[in-house]
Amino acid sequence: MIAGIDKAEPEQADPLKQALAERDSLVQLCLYALDRARSAGVVERIEEGLAGIGVSAIRPDGDLFDPARHEAGGTVPTQDVTMDGVVAETEVVGFADRGRLLRAPIVTVYKARQP
Repeated sequence: MIAGIDKAEPEQADPLKQALAERDSLVQLCLYALDRARSAGVVERIEEGLAGIGVSAIRPDGDLFDPARHEAGGTVPTQDVTMDGVVAETEVVGFADRGRLLRAPIVTVYKARQP
């Protein structure tokens, strides 16, 4: 053995774990870029690319608000009591990676006015 050089092979990182960690980093980078994109075409292209690898956009407009899956950004009044608690619009798109929530969508929720 030469001084300062260890002949033992360095422990190889698991290639699958490394690839998955790198994929997660790239997905987060794409979400960062998507949030800052000013062009609708660029946003659409990034979302299409993410969808191609199993990362889907979440726009729950018209769904019943679920605090476990959605973040309330505000409310909007409605006269229609059947719309109380329904998502009126998505303020910030959420994302899921093959069903695993990456980022909850921020939504505006209908709130029925009291008579």
